[in-house]
Amino acid sequence: MNEFTWIFLAALMLMVGIELWLSLRQSKHVAAHRAAVPDAFKAQVSLEAHQKAADYTAAKGKFNRFGSMLGAVILLLWTLAGGLEWLYGAWQGWGWSEMLTGIAFIVSFSIIGTLIDLPIDAYKTFKLEDSFGFNNNTPALFLSDTIKQTILSLVISIPMAWVALWLMKSGGAYWWFYLWIGLMGFSVLMMWAYPAFIAPLFNKFTPLDDADLKTRVEGLLSRCGFKSQGIYVMDGSRRSGHGNAYFTGLGDNKRIVFFDTLLDTLSEDQIEAVLAHELGHFRRKHVLKNMAVMALLSLGGLALLGWASAQSWFFTGLGASTQTNAMALVLFMLVIPVFTFFLQPIMTSLSRKYEYEADDYAASVSNADDLIQALVALYQENASTLTPDPLVSSIYDSHPPASLRIAHLQTKAS
Repeated sequence: MNEFTWIFLAALMLMVGIELWLSLRQSKHVAAHRAAVPDAFKAQVSLEAHQKAADYTAAKGKFNRFGSMLGAVILLLWTLAGGLEWLYGAWQGWGWSEMLTGIAFIVSFSIIGTLIDLPIDAYKTFKLEDSFGFNNNTPALFLSDTIKQTILSLVISIPMAWVALWLMKSGGAYWWFYLWIGLMGFSVLMMWAYPAFIAPLFNKFTPLDDADLKTRVEGLLSRCGFKSQGIYVMDGSRRSGHGNAYFTGLGDNKRIVFFDTLLDTLSEDQIEAVLAHELGHFRRKHVLKNMAVMALLSLGGLALLGWASAQSWFFTGLGASTQTNAMALVLFMLVIPVFTFFLQPIMTSLSRKYEYEADDYAASVSNADDLIQALVALYQENASTLTPDPLVSSIYDSHPPASLRIAHLQTKAS
């Protein structure tokens, strides 16, 4: 143990302490407002739906508190308790080259992580979500998804691990910059390829066949000067009762996707307003801005990794005596979330700014009242609480609370 060990432990304890405190604060605040629907929503939201959202929020909070503590324990087992050191030593015993040993180490670490998460994900799906009527998944489909995700992860991670380790060994002092360029190129490629090649592995996408709705959507796209490859309906109800809509893809490969559950929940006017909001993100260049922010953060992170991987205290401070490139990569991936956790309020604030801007755009090209009605319907459909704790919401929630967002839209409607 060295000074970095104590810095890491202090940051981990502070992070988990803040997470638990905020979660308990959220549960207490929501419970205190469970008995009555807020005045602004009484005409649209029933008491039963409001209380369901409160109970769902409390249940998720309890689940997340368990997840926070379990995650901290697993992190300590991997690091200070010697889990990574044991795993690397097990592969080292095969007598392979450092490159092959490093790839096997990284891939096996990823697979073990998937296996650890499997019962947690299953509990969330078949117990938590099911108890509130949101789960439509089956054990067979859940297992199929897990197998597909694991295979896809291996297909992607093995070449990426090879490239990263090769650059770390052969790229000189600025290997981290070359790796960053490669990661940025890969990210852009995945954004382009995801809608056509990856998403269909898990869901069925069919062209929107509602002629009236399609005409309205195409009219909105024309007014906004937006071109897409198509308008699709996704079988979201196959796994969950939650509704959503999103854009995906890049360049000429952009697609508009509606969950089938969303189409069953909203009217055509409301769907048009929700789509206008999503268009607002593109018209205000939020996608490009987010890409720029993530590019800068990843560049800073890789530069930090480049420096830390050359420091012996980085390894020994995290319980590793083996000082290889593969060990540096895995250690960094494990511990960096502990320190970046404290950037969460900044990222949330930026995201909320974008949501208000997208709402403003939607109000300018569609009906603000329709968007208000759609938001209330979606909050109710997804059992999202209307009374989050303000502090907790400002730190975690990428979207403003319903009361603030709707009040903002009402100024546009008037």
